[in-house]
Amino acid sequence: APPSAPPNLFKRGRGPLRKFRGVTRLLLTKIPFFKEIIVSSFTCGSCAWSNTEIQSVGRIQEQGVRYTLAATARQDMNREVVKTDCATARIPELDFEIPAFSQKGALTTIEGIIDRAVAGLEQDQPVRRAADKDVAGKIDEFIGKLKQLKEVDSSFTFIIDDPSGNSFVENPRAPQKDDALVVTHYRRTAQQDAMLGLEVLRLGGEGVLKSEVLQFNTNCPECNAPANTNMKLVQIPHFKEVIIMATNCEACGHRTNEVKSGGAIEPLGTRITLRVTDPSDMTRDLLKSETCSVEIPELEFELGMGALGGKFTTLEGLLKDIRNLIVKNPFTLGDSSTPSRVEKLQEFGRKVYQIMEGHMEAHFILDDPAGNSYLQNVYAPEEDPQLKVEHYERTFAQNEDLGLNDMRTEGYETGLTSER
Repeated sequence: APPSAPPNLFKRGRGPLRKFRGVTRLLLTKIPFFKEIIVSSFTCGSCAWSNTEIQSVGRIQEQGVRYTLAATARQDMNREVVKTDCATARIPELDFEIPAFSQKGALTTIEGIIDRAVAGLEQDQPVRRAADKDVAGKIDEFIGKLKQLKEVDSSFTFIIDDPSGNSFVENPRAPQKDDALVVTHYRRTAQQDAMLGLEVLRLGGEGVLKSEVLQFNTNCPECNAPANTNMKLVQIPHFKEVIIMATNCEACGHRTNEVKSGGAIEPLGTRITLRVTDPSDMTRDLLKSETCSVEIPELEFELGMGALGGKFTTLEGLLKDIRNLIVKNPFTLGDSSTPSRVEKLQEFGRKVYQIMEGHMEAHFILDDPAGNSYLQNVYAPEEDPQLKVEHYERTFAQNEDLGLNDMRTEGYETGLTSER
């Protein structure tokens, strides 16, 4: 069956109702620096109607994601965009919004999203002109403003907000940071969880997490087969308790692990800087929470918070994950690659390997506004001359990302009583 039937898929002639058959093609592909998706394309040979949609292969992510792009050049219109069904697209300068679930998911560009919006507005204009010329005139004026945006004569802001965390806006400078693109991961509200059909798992009984390994059913993120996830509360020496979650798929052999902080958000953010000078530094234990960003100034590299999720590993293990994330992507393989980009990414991989082998000195920085990340001090309880730990006051924007600005920690019981 086609992704969505066009109005003229069924045509009536002189005889009985006739049905014209089309062809639906499915393609499993991977978006560089993102994830796998299914592209569904339908074409009707009789009327030439066509339609393209996308579906995320993975599950709903732990956090929602918001991409904010400051479009300043015509090239920004060519950025690839994955917009899922539940994502909202906004252009604040025009007070324009494409609500969630109003369109099917699409793999397109920013220009394509604007063209799609223009086509939707123009579709019923002949009827509007006959019924209400004033309304039709205002819509024509707004359509002109949308078309003018594609020329980027003046800068504007493009926002994709997806509670499921499965939308994406391309960073053409990857793996370097794109100053024009801000990626924000956030905790979903109860209303957003309900919109996505999620239920909150509540664990009862004090001390249950400390005394045993909990197991619950889930689906493999690679093949979607039923799998089991084990969860255990672990105490990290000289730090705090964390929850380690491990999934092992018997169907495809995929294994994954993730770490969640077992405590509250700390009063201050933490910035940990390690000067890597020796291969032995690669054996240091490391806890990277989901709110932590990673920087390597010598490589001009920055990994935003939320990327790679939470991890309890070694410094070498995290560097390998970063190297695989950057080097093993479709831009370095097949017809989609370009020589300059391939060389750029391979050079990055060589430098990461040199750091792991001790042939190149570098600074490794963990910046966690929630204060829940950790890098082992091998001299503990004495000070480590190669390790610098700084605590800082969070900015308003960082508190907003963590959901702290609207959080009530005092007097909330009185508010709940009055609401009841």
